[in-house]
Amino acid sequence: MTVALMWEARAAQGRGTELLEWAGARTAELSPKPSRSELLRAPEDRVLVLTWWDAGYDDRLPELPEPDAGLVTRAVHRWRFESLGPAGG
Repeated sequence: MTVALMWEARAAQGRGTELLEWAGARTAELSPKPSRSELLRAPEDRVLVLTWWDAGYDDRLPELPEPDAGLVTRAVHRWRFESLGPAGG
């Protein structure tokens, strides 16, 4: 089974680049490593990290931590999904 973890945060005013760099560095530190990871950004300095794992849905997996409070405007949002394969197939 493949499980996808989503981590999303909104940077404090003017700190979007810093949050993006922070999230990328924390993703690189995950141990064990995910089978795949992707870093995305959106307007309003939002940062999204997706990681894919060959694991069961309820397995314990490493996750990105909360950034320092001054780096973000609110608590991080986290979701876990089971992959069902490519869409449209």
